[in-house]
Amino acid sequence: MDLSGLTLPLILVGYVLGGIPFGVVVCKAMGLPDPRTVGSKNVGFTNVLRVAGKQAGILTLIGDMGKGWIMAYGATQWYQTEWPILLIAMAPFIGHLYSPFLKFRGGKGVATALGSVLGVAPMIGLVLLVAWIGAVALWRYSSGGALTAFGLFPIIAVFVHPTGPFLLFSFTITLLIVVRHKDNIIRLLRGTEPKIGERR
Repeated sequence: MDLSGLTLPLILVGYVLGGIPFGVVVCKAMGLPDPRTVGSKNVGFTNVLRVAGKQAGILTLIGDMGKGWIMAYGATQWYQTEWPILLIAMAPFIGHLYSPFLKFRGGKGVATALGSVLGVAPMIGLVLLVAWIGAVALWRYSSGGALTAFGLFPIIAVFVHPTGPFLLFSFTITLLIVVRHKDNIIRLLRGTEPKIGERR
């Protein structure tokens, strides 16, 4: 596996970094309502955009994507084999889902996962980003965009990057994102999911 003595510390750093709830930090810094108390009560980009506006939403998106990207890209510069790279890339995503700063609760992980994928496989990450943006532009459902993009992730991995570690990485991220969106899926099926720009 080629795991050096730094791998576990870097996984821990990635987990802690991933746990930083940028939605909460941004809203607090801007004197805006805590996203955990309004809207969907989620700390991620979509809820912050909905309840706090574009500037706060964009800053949250940059922060959440950035924490995934910086750990993933950094790992590709340090390691030559996939296992340590992908474990470190996964860490901020897990930290975002189960934040040590939020009593091990967190967001849905879409932006952080995109950042991590962009860091380890930029072309695949760009395809997912375009799919996300395209689906959101078409349907105006952030959850629909996320599910579309990450529904494609394992399929793309099978054809473009069919190594065992990367397939496990892609399936694990997709599974966790689907689980985190289970309530959104129910609302999408019922036609009650709010679109971007609509308040809950």
